[in-house]
Amino acid sequence: MRVRPVSPELLVEELCDRMAATPRERWLRVAVDGPPAARPEDLADALVGPMRVRGRDVVRVSARDFLRPASLRYEFGRYDPDVYYNDWLDVGGLFREVLVPLEPGGTGKVLPSLWNSVLDRATRAQYMIVPVGGILLLDGSLLLGRGLPFDLTVHLSLSAGALARRTGNDEAWTLPAYTRYQEQVQPLQNADIVVKMDDPHHPALLMEPK
Repeated sequence: MRVRPVSPELLVEELCDRMAATPRERWLRVAVDGPPAARPEDLADALVGPMRVRGRDVVRVSARDFLRPASLRYEFGRYDPDVYYNDWLDVGGLFREVLVPLEPGGTGKVLPSLWNSVLDRATRAQYMIVPVGGILLLDGSLLLGRGLPFDLTVHLSLSAGALARRTGNDEAWTLPAYTRYQEQVQPLQNADIVVKMDDPHHPALLMEPK
């Protein structure tokens, strides 16, 4: 693999160009995947304005708003990396409320959030209609390898050392889950676009060898 350094601004521009080149006759479901230390939500947020300038409707959704209730997440303890990996995300809720409605022939009716994990209760969000040709920007961690039907996947990659340094002590117990993710899902090989984020001010695109 080769790496091509890019500025944060150029990264946003290139990702937007790729999304804008997709047909307007269908929705585009984009996952921005990465550990919290890589801040995938920041990149997803940065893509919204430029895509709207390009004339595309955008809906922003965060996987953190589709976590399962605390009674299920903590059923086997609060600090189990395998439970974190397997059971924290409400995959069915994301599938049903966000991704399936944006399949060809879908309704376009999306629920932008389902569960407030801080208050541990339903968000009571209102459904919104995404016009055909609109773009879903979904950020989150450990999103790949779950059978979720994305049309474009962007993975923000951190080396093991950078991930450990930039993960707070209170979240260090999650690190084995990301090691497992690299080994089992192999996002560097399976994501459509991989961005090295060891230095967030100097990202680099991972490129296939010539």
